[in-house]
Amino acid sequence: MFRTATRGGDGGAQVAQHALHGTQYPFRLNMYTEPPVQDITVEEFEGWALDRLRVLAEIETGFARNQGWPEMKATIEKRASEYLPLRSNTAATSRSGSSSQEREIQLERQRDHVSHFVLQLAFSRSEELRRRFIHAETALFRWKLETEHIAERDAFLRSQDFAWHVAPSEDQRQWREQLAAVHPRLAPTIDSEQFLLVPWHRVPDLVERRRVFVYRGTAWVPTREQLSLVIAEFQARLQDKLEATARALPRLDEDDRLMPVLEHLSMGFMAGATTDYSNAALVGADGENVTVTADMVSALVRKHAPLCMRHLHETLSATHHLRHYARLQYNLFLKELGLPVEEALLFWRRMFSTMTDDKFNKEHRYNIRHGYGLEGRRMNYPAKSCARIIMQDPPGPQDAHGCPFRHFSPANLSAALSTHYHVSPDEQQEIINAAKAGHYHVACTRLFEVTHNVARGQGLGDGESVAHPNRYMEASWRLAQGGESTTTTTTTTTMSAPPEASATS
Repeated sequence: MFRTATRGGDGGAQVAQHALHGTQYPFRLNMYTEPPVQDITVEEFEGWALDRLRVLAEIETGFARNQGWPEMKATIEKRASEYLPLRSNTAATSRSGSSSQEREIQLERQRDHVSHFVLQLAFSRSEELRRRFIHAETALFRWKLETEHIAERDAFLRSQDFAWHVAPSEDQRQWREQLAAVHPRLAPTIDSEQFLLVPWHRVPDLVERRRVFVYRGTAWVPTREQLSLVIAEFQARLQDKLEATARALPRLDEDDRLMPVLEHLSMGFMAGATTDYSNAALVGADGENVTVTADMVSALVRKHAPLCMRHLHETLSATHHLRHYARLQYNLFLKELGLPVEEALLFWRRMFSTMTDDKFNKEHRYNIRHGYGLEGRRMNYPAKSCARIIMQDPPGPQDAHGCPFRHFSPANLSAALSTHYHVSPDEQQEIINAAKAGHYHVACTRLFEVTHNVARGQGLGDGESVAHPNRYMEASWRLAQGGESTTTTTTTTTMSAPPEASATS
C-alpha cells in the first residue's frame, strides 16, 4: 500500500527487518491501540505518569508561547531524554550486550505505554482536558515519528492496519488535471504517483493548507504526505478512545487508590506543570539560608513575590484581615519562604491590628502554629503549588485567595497588573490573552520575564515555567542577588490535606 523511502548504504533494510520480534514492544512507535495488561505498583502507576506529564506540560507551554516546530522539537528532545527516554531498535544491535539493552528498551517502552493510558484515565474527565491532552500527545507522537530511523518507521507503518484505500488508476486519470493543479511539483509524474483516499476530516491540516484534492468528502493524499496522514489517524483514534474512557470513568469512582492519583495528575496538567516544588528558602551571599523576619516580609513580597501573593499581602495591608483560605495560602507561603513560627506570629499579629490580643490568640494563633506542624496532627504541610491554588478551593466574591490569572476577570487582572507592575500595554495584553486561553502558568511566567528583564522563553531559568509561588520568589531573589535563576532539586509535594482547623472567616 505504501511506497517507502530507503537509505542507500546505511543498512536501512536490515534495520527495517530488525523489529524486536518475540517481544511485547517490537517498535519504538506506538499507536496505543491496546491498553496494558501487566501488573504494576501504585508507585509506578503515578511515577511513570508524572514523568510523562512533565514532557506534555513542556509541549503545551511551547504551544502557548507560539514556538515554531523546530524549537518545539528541541524542547521535546530535551525533556523526553530526561523523563521519557525511548531508544530505537538500533540501540539493541549497535553494541555488545544486546540482551541487556533489549530488556532496558522494553522497560522504556512499557513506561511509555503505561503512562499514556494512565493519563488517558486522568484527562478523559472533561472536554477541556481531553482537548489539551490530544494536542500535546499528538505533538509528542509527531516528534517520535519524525525522529525515528526511516527504515524502522516504515516497518512500523507496514505493521499497522490503516483503513486507507489506494486510488484506482482510472479515477486518477479522470482527475489528473485537478491533482496536477494541487500538486504542481508532481505534475510531470502525476500518472505514476500513488494517492490514498481518506475522509477529508482525517487530514484537516492538509485541507487547511490546500495540499490535497477533495471530492465528495474524500481527500486524495499523495503517499509523500504519509506522515501527516499517520498523525491525523493517531489523533482521531485518541479522540475516540478518550470519549470511550470518559463514559467508563464513573466505574472508577469507588477506587480509593486510583481516584486521588488521577485527580492529582489532572490538577497538574491544568496548571501547566506538575505539582513538584523546590525547597525555596532564600539563600544569601554566604550560601546560607536567609532567616526572614516579620519586618522583612512586606519589602520582600512587594519586590519578589508572584501576583497571587502580592495580592494577598496588599489585601491584608489594606483591610487588616484575610479570610480562612487566604490566610492558609499566605501562611504556608511565608513558612516555605523561611519565616520562623515566632516571626510568623508577630507578623500576623501586626497585620491584624484592628483586633484584640484575646481575639487573635483564640481565633488565629492555633491555625498559624498548625500550619507549621506544631498543633493538631503536627504535620509539616507544604506550601500550596500553583496546581492546588488553581484547582482547589475556588474563591468566592469576598475572597482574596486563588490565582489571579485563573480567578480574576480580564478587567480586574488588567487593573492588578497596572497597579503592581510596570508593563507596557502590549505586554499586559499578551499576559491577559494567555490567561484567557487557560494558560495561567504561561501568563505568570511571561510576567516574570517582563518584570525581571529575562529573555522570552527563559522563564525562571533554562525555560522553566512557574509551577510554584515560592519557586517564583526564589528565582526573583536569585536574580536580584546577581546570580543565575536556575532550577533547584525538586521534591514531590505530599497529597496530605491542608490544615483546616478552626476555619473562622
